[in-house]
Amino acid sequence: MGYITAISPCVGCGRIFTYNPTKVPSITINGQREPICQTCVDRVNPRRVANGLEPIVPLSGAYEAADESELFE
Repeated sequence: MGYITAISPCVGCGRIFTYNPTKVPSITINGQREPICQTCVDRVNPRRVANGLEPIVPLSGAYEAADESELFE
C-alpha cells in the first residue's frame, strides 16, 4: 500500500496546495468538485457563521496524504 496526495489550486485563492482528495472541503462548480485550502476555510468561516450558516469543518486528514486504500475501496 502507498500514499497519494492530490495537488491543485484552491478554488478560493488560486494557491497550489496538497490534500486528501476524499476528505478535502470542496464546492461544486459546473458539476466539478473544486477543493478549498485551509486558509480559505479559515477566512470564510466567520462570514458563514455571521450569516447563520454552519462553519466548514474539514475532516481529519483533509490536508494530508491519503492512504491508497481510502481511494480504491
